[in-house]
Amino acid sequence: MFGEENDLFDNILLADERFRGHGFQEGYEIGRCRGLKNGYKHGTSHGAKLSTEISFYYGFAFTWKCLLQDSPDPKSRKRLKALQALLGVIQNIALEDPQSEKLLEDMEKLRSKFRQVCSVLNVPADFKEYVQTPESKSF
Repeated sequence: MFGEENDLFDNILLADERFRGHGFQEGYEIGRCRGLKNGYKHGTSHGAKLSTEISFYYGFAFTWKCLLQDSPDPKSRKRLKALQALLGVIQNIALEDPQSEKLLEDMEKLRSKFRQVCSVLNVPADFKEYVQTPESKSF
């Protein structure tokens, strides 16, 4: 009889520890799922912004290259060379590993080259002036 009472008290004392363990595990799983969902949304959003920026630079360089190819202007050769360098930087960006430190370095190099090309072309270098996002439109 004394052994049964001791087991009953042990069960009561250990119940708090068991429930705390179950609560922790349940909370951990909920937090992990939320973290994965939020991380996925965050990564998708930033990946879309990055691809939009790279696509803009490519379209910008390609369009200017087409416009200047047959130009008789003596400065066109220097401008075309700068545009070709910008296109080369774009083509050499390693997009396979989004967590790579090299991607950050490549993007800084791309932005720098874009500003240089804009200077040579004598056009504003502000990315926001060229791209309108849905948030910036008003009706």
